[in-house]
Amino acid sequence: MESPIERFRLSQTAKEQLSKLKRYTKIEQWNILCRWAFCLSLAEPSKPSPVPIPADSNVELTWRVFGGELSDVLIIALKQRCYQDGLETNKTILTEQFRLHLHRGIGYLAGNPSLKTIEDLIAIPLCEYTRSSSFG
Repeated sequence: MESPIERFRLSQTAKEQLSKLKRYTKIEQWNILCRWAFCLSLAEPSKPSPVPIPADSNVELTWRVFGGELSDVLIIALKQRCYQDGLETNKTILTEQFRLHLHRGIGYLAGNPSLKTIEDLIAIPLCEYTRSSSFG
């Protein structure tokens, strides 16, 4: 599946937040942390705030590096989220929504005071599932 997003650059703030997360989790690859952040934001029921996000850092990723083996699945998830939010799924909207979700998710991860290890990162989806599940 062809991605509507070829390359993207992170904001300087997001780069700094990811650098902190890399130290805590010992995950060295930007793309892995970005995938976690993106998925975390997609799971949030509210729409991300439509704020301008500068592309002012030196961290640039291609969609294929970002998505890896999940590239097609992540495109479908983004399109589905846009559909749920009543948005079009043209290239401009998809690119904008991707950046908003990615940066919101990075902010969520970086702002989580209990995230200090890779185990804490892995526990985030488990905690969300437990809270929303009738089993928890």
